[in-house]
Amino acid sequence: MNGTQIISGLQNFDKDSVASVVIAAEKGCATHVDIACDPELVKLALNLTSLPICVSSVDPVAFPTAVEAGAQMVEIGNYDSFYEMGIQFSSDQILKLTQETKKILPSITLSVTVPHTLSLPDQVKLAELLEQEGADIIQTEGGKCTNPSKPGILGLIEKAAPTLAAAYSISRAVKIPVMCSSGLSAVTAPMAITAGAAGVGVGSAVNKLNDVIAMIAEVKSIADSLGPSTRCVSEEFRIVQS
Repeated sequence: MNGTQIISGLQNFDKDSVASVVIAAEKGCATHVDIACDPELVKLALNLTSLPICVSSVDPVAFPTAVEAGAQMVEIGNYDSFYEMGIQFSSDQILKLTQETKKILPSITLSVTVPHTLSLPDQVKLAELLEQEGADIIQTEGGKCTNPSKPGILGLIEKAAPTLAAAYSISRAVKIPVMCSSGLSAVTAPMAITAGAAGVGVGSAVNKLNDVIAMIAEVKSIADSLGPSTRCVSEEFRIVQS
């Protein structure tokens, strides 16, 4: 089954906003939810969904309390808020954060995002090194500020091109799963799978919406574009049988 991870944002600590994203992920047939690294948010999410919860941070020391609260995965990533402040991460910094996280939590599932600010060859090289350091999942990104020059479907494809290129290249260089994230839509999510990704991560396409119903519809549209979710198919089967 192709994964669909819905992302609320590394700096989003607003409980109402996070709750809406989690509900949308649950009801829209996503497979994972990714929230800021905060134990209270983890507890909130656990009350709203049975989906695996991933917490994101660039501070490895913050992970243990969130894991103790019930998070099943941790991620070094979701760098958008730092880019907006003019902060970028080097390969050496990402490797150091990965090593620190593995030392603190050697058994937890670890996802690491490869910064889009690196050249594509350097992204591939970093992914290979991350695999050697014990990362379980590599996530790609394309940059929040990617502005397409074309309207409509052409624009959607143009916006997704950087992360699709990274997913294609990295998935052929590593054996661990690659999650393709940033700038994806129902049009381009299937392209990520074709490019070699094991799943997609979606953030702003969902969390920019103010209405929970619209958020659920967006998640469902993206999840459906990847094929029927096993979880949702079984739920529909139970409804038909009852």
